[in-house]
Amino acid sequence: MAQDAPISQRSSTRAPEDMPTSFGFTTVGEGQKQALVDDVFHKVAARYDVMNDLMSAGMHRVWKDAMVSLLAPPKSGGRPWTLLDVAGGTGDISTRVVRRSGETVNAVVCDINESMLAVGRDRAEKAGLSDLITFSQGNAEELPFPDKHFDAYTIAFGIRNVPDIPKALREAHRVLKRGGRFLCLEFSEVDVPLLDKVYDAFSFNVIPPIGRMVTGDGEPYRYLVESIRKFPHQERFAEMIREAGFERVTYRNYSGGIAALHAGWKL
Repeated sequence: MAQDAPISQRSSTRAPEDMPTSFGFTTVGEGQKQALVDDVFHKVAARYDVMNDLMSAGMHRVWKDAMVSLLAPPKSGGRPWTLLDVAGGTGDISTRVVRRSGETVNAVVCDINESMLAVGRDRAEKAGLSDLITFSQGNAEELPFPDKHFDAYTIAFGIRNVPDIPKALREAHRVLKRGGRFLCLEFSEVDVPLLDKVYDAFSFNVIPPIGRMVTGDGEPYRYLVESIRKFPHQERFAEMIREAGFERVTYRNYSGGIAALHAGWKL
């Protein structure tokens, strides 16, 4: 069940300025984070859905459906409409959007990780959507697209892995047309008493060992769990979206704040 999050100021140690050198709970040198994150996703690309099922107890599928419902892609096909899905290498969100539109819109998946893109291309081909979903390797901080080019920008469970988040948000604003929609789904800060302790215990004590059993390596899952705890809390991230130039910025908590869906407009 989703609930509109109240606007409130909350203290947090999830400092945005730490993100460029934060590889989970490990501090790394300037410029080193991206390569380390790339290595994580090379390792988990083939089991990406399993990874998200572990991280969310399967709820990521429900949250993604809610994200696409809020986006509400057009179904008429009356004019060209294109989605940019960043850090969406497997095409999960793009496939949902294209199908929700009745296969009348186009989507471009941009991901820095070639292993993830390879999974996405294969899935799009098997789904018969290769003509509507294209794949491009690129960095969220320096998107290889012109200004004012897309009608919507989505990023699901990817923004916390970007070293320079403010730069990525400014790039999102740049490539959107005026009137374009920004949507970001991300694991966030639990705001329900006791649930936060249960979630922490599950995340740190259960997810890495299961990840090791499923994939043979638990370390990528340990990073992913830690990276959630370093990501700015809901209200601070909403402020960052506003600072990038977006207006009418809102967010919704899902499952007590385990995930949050942020939205904004380029007006």
